[in-house]
Amino acid sequence: MSDVLRLEGVGKTYAKDGPAPVTVLDGLDLTVARGEVVALVAPSGAGKSTLLHIAGLLDTPDAGRVWLAGRDMTGLPDRARTEARRHELGFVYQFHHLLPEFSAAENIVLPQLANGTAPRDAQARAADLLNRVGLAHRADHRPAQMSGGEQQRVAFCRALANQPALLLADEPTGNLDPETSDRVFDVLMGLVRDTGLSALIATHNHALAARMDRVVRLTAA
Repeated sequence: MSDVLRLEGVGKTYAKDGPAPVTVLDGLDLTVARGEVVALVAPSGAGKSTLLHIAGLLDTPDAGRVWLAGRDMTGLPDRARTEARRHELGFVYQFHHLLPEFSAAENIVLPQLANGTAPRDAQARAADLLNRVGLAHRADHRPAQMSGGEQQRVAFCRALANQPALLLADEPTGNLDPETSDRVFDVLMGLVRDTGLSALIATHNHALAARMDRVVRLTAA
């Protein structure tokens, strides 16, 4: 089973030229295999968000290498990194960040259009994803007309709209009550398993982490 994501010896220090440098990652190694769902569990300040930003090509490490879908991304120019993000990565955050003026379906269609997908194909993909998460009846509703759990399910669909190789999720159910969190997480795992993609999911919820294929724990550097 090949690795979709591989981090080798990754280090990151903020304000390293100042009087009080802060090292958040030091010599980190991490792999996510194709089709694998990995939980990332870490206390505050252990570098969880930094790790996700580096894995998602939103930040660069001071040391080490980042491999995505078999390609060494280390030192590549911004344009190449942006292209890789667009084609290989999907992101889900604690807050859904849906565009409020657009419907659920439109929020899923728009990133596909930006990626060059034909409108008819983008609409069909959006309809299929919404149906998978039980929200076909919400396709024409704007975010404000939906519950928090429904909004987050739409955000999952948007993250998978361009059929990424890797999903990166930062506390994807952290803003929901426990019962809704469990239901929404079930939907997310169903989507991941159905599509066969890989996922790195940061969570403070140890019960949810235990349901994934593997748990990686970070400690402060």
